[in-house]
Amino acid sequence: MAILVDRSTRVLIQGITGREGRRVTSELLDYGVKVVAGVTPGKGGQEVDTVPVFNSVAEAIKSVGMVDVAMVYVPPLMALEAALESIESKIPLVHIFVEKVPVFDTARILSAADRRNVRVLGPASVGAISPGIGKIGSIGGPNPDDVFSRGFVGVISKSGGMCSELGLLITSGGFGQSTVVGIGGDLLVGTTFSELLVEFENDVETKVVVAFGEVGGSVEVEAANLIAEGKFTKPFIVFLAGKFAESLPKDTALGHAGAIVGLEATMEQKIKILKDSGAIVAENFEEIPSLIKKAVR
Repeated sequence: MAILVDRSTRVLIQGITGREGRRVTSELLDYGVKVVAGVTPGKGGQEVDTVPVFNSVAEAIKSVGMVDVAMVYVPPLMALEAALESIESKIPLVHIFVEKVPVFDTARILSAADRRNVRVLGPASVGAISPGIGKIGSIGGPNPDDVFSRGFVGVISKSGGMCSELGLLITSGGFGQSTVVGIGGDLLVGTTFSELLVEFENDVETKVVVAFGEVGGSVEVEAANLIAEGKFTKPFIVFLAGKFAESLPKDTALGHAGAIVGLEATMEQKIKILKDSGAIVAENFEEIPSLIKKAVR
């Protein structure tokens, strides 16, 4: 099993005729993903790598049937309209790859998704991959098998780059991944650590989850609360990056946008909250494989 994406996942790509849309279409098809339709207004009737292009999401669904995932690969100022179109069509998962989506636009997207019971991954999400089974987004680039391998470790990260770093580290340590998810590092994102932990809890293949946390924000604390409430019972290993940040001047901004808001807890407090909940906090990045080995004995 896996979460978010599997062999049966049917994908629609909004902005498929653009440079990034064409690139990701080729990568997904090479990985065996069922890309069944693309949408670019005014470009209906064309094809991209044999994938039919339609003028609207509604037109695409009418032709090819319902899809499981809509991937938004359009410019930031067009993301709102594109995402709302897929949400209104009640596509279960809307993945927003694009960065720099205005915060107010994101708020409108998330509000609409909540009303329609649609999950949003992103904005600024590199995507998700269930190694050897399927993927959405640009995670792993054109050669994901160089980084990821099939196994029982779930992985969550705000950072797209760190998804690959974690995958490579865990694979090199002798373990594979069930699903790796990049949630995005913007001020507002649609899917949180806690929501993914619930998914991993219900996934029989996943035995342990590794997360790459950061200074600022509250997603790690929310995850700790979930564990403390007994809603996630599998080993949870967290590496928190940016410990040095608290020694910098107060107004120094670094990392993702999400790392400079919601400063409910200092790094020291975060670590204590996580440890008190039963989570395993990695002191350094390289020790993660050894912590996985200990956790699943």
